[in-house]
Amino acid sequence: MESLSSAERELVAIGAALGSNCAPCTEHHIQEARKAGLSDRQIGEAAHLADMIRQVPARKALEAALGMLPKADAASLAKPDGADCGQRGPERCCG
Repeated sequence: MESLSSAERELVAIGAALGSNCAPCTEHHIQEARKAGLSDRQIGEAAHLADMIRQVPARKALEAALGMLPKADAASLAKPDGADCGQRGPERCCG
């Protein structure tokens, strides 16, 4: 079997780092991906793909949690007050 190139390994590592929510790992592997010759566009594409895949189980977990509540309660809790905290610029409380 043929081995992965260093660039391919770094793309896998970026996906894994994002999937595990490890910021230091993500930063490290982005630097290594650049050293391996990947462009910022390629790295960004990999990061966006990893993030899209990562969001699926999170969304399913939220749906399962809300599905356990009576419909009226689930609707009122779908976006509680303060749920926009992640939208407040670079000093986000949740991110």
